[in-house]
Amino acid sequence: MKQNLIDIAYLVSGIMFIYGLKRLQSPATARKGNQLAAVGMLVAIVATLFLQELLTPVQMLLGIVIGSAIGAMFAKRVEMTGMPELVAAFNGFGGIASALVAGAEIARFMAHNAADTGGNELTAVSAITVALSILIGMITFTGSFVAFGKLSERISGNPISFLGMRFLTILLVLVSIGSMVWMAMEAGAFPAVSDPVMYGAIAIAVAGALLGILLVIPIGGADMPVVVALLNSYSGLAAAATGFVLNNTALIVSGALVGASGLILTNIMCVAMNRSLFNVLVGGFGGDSGSGESGGGASTAGLTVNSTTPDDVAILLSYANKVIFVPGYGMAVAQAQHAVRELAEELAKKDVIVKFAVHPVAGRMPGHMNVLLAEANVPYDQLFEMDEINGEFETTDVAVVIGANDVVNPAARHDKSSPIYGMPILNVDHASTSIVLKRSMRPGYAGIDNELFYNSNNQMLFGDAKESISAITNEVKQL
Repeated sequence: MKQNLIDIAYLVSGIMFIYGLKRLQSPATARKGNQLAAVGMLVAIVATLFLQELLTPVQMLLGIVIGSAIGAMFAKRVEMTGMPELVAAFNGFGGIASALVAGAEIARFMAHNAADTGGNELTAVSAITVALSILIGMITFTGSFVAFGKLSERISGNPISFLGMRFLTILLVLVSIGSMVWMAMEAGAFPAVSDPVMYGAIAIAVAGALLGILLVIPIGGADMPVVVALLNSYSGLAAAATGFVLNNTALIVSGALVGASGLILTNIMCVAMNRSLFNVLVGGFGGDSGSGESGGGASTAGLTVNSTTPDDVAILLSYANKVIFVPGYGMAVAQAQHAVRELAEELAKKDVIVKFAVHPVAGRMPGHMNVLLAEANVPYDQLFEMDEINGEFETTDVAVVIGANDVVNPAARHDKSSPIYGMPILNVDHASTSIVLKRSMRPGYAGIDNELFYNSNNQMLFGDAKESISAITNEVKQL
């Protein structure tokens, strides 16, 4: 009876996971989808802990209250600009949780004699499953926190490498595989002979932790959206492996969903950058966006830019028929999303058609711009993906770029020496006029100058994006 109730709870939670994930496809339903999936996980956790009598109701309630309080604190305190590193940290916590659960399972096997556990012997298959959970979990843990450091600029965003790093990486992979085989071969004698399994698990944990670091440090800042998506997939795979360790259906289902969706999203990010996943992992390009160094591409020496003022931009926008806003990480840094939404509303009052063009890799994590604009209550029907809106720039009077850089660089189309050559970009240069809001002429994450800035139909509005947008809005109201 008890197991039947658990199975029913897992089935309900699985349905909620799947339906919640489906609702994440649209910004209009994403928030409710996320809430639905969270409730599904709560159902699975309560069913496991309560029906298996692992904790008392008081202990469960205390854990839920403490965990909810910590989550709410992070949600309230973290700025929208810090969301990418927060996501990376959450991936890391998921990874270490999986590794710790797998380690606890080994300890549980050691605490009970196999003859008295009624079929709980450690088999070769379960040993490999435990090893995979530890390995993937530790790679996710350390890799995610290296990504956290790069995103928060505690670690240089430039690719980091050293002599012999590839050899060390291969050696650690071989150590992990060897330890896994060793654990599987000795599993039949466990726990009577526990040293090989324990030492193998420790070796895999250490190797996994080092691999996580070595796999992420050589990846440049321009590829961080791909890395965040990939690490998210790793955290799901680690959870699924842990589900097999514990024979827990809810973990297997949720982990498989996260792992598969993360891999699909990683592929979408790679396609958006016109790069293979292998190229991202071994050939990282781009570094600190403020480095001021040009890393290839055609020279822009001797070219000049056209500067403008908020007054002139306000006139252009007020008398335009169609305006497309192109948000980038600079908008997040300036926290200008609310000011942009206010400007869009004022233009709509003047019968200007207003749309937002969102590039898949704009920002520092997948969907970063969508999250910012949704937080500012920008209408969902004004948000358009690159493929949907790229053809409209030719009939657009003004394209306003707010802090975006590499994703609007025309060099990606024709300059074979550019590191972003072949990457699909937003066709901002096809608009009648483009306005770029930036603090300075520093290059983006790819480390190269942007040809768009020097086009004859482009104007640069230098300064803080939030202050500039607010000034434009005030002028628009008076026209």
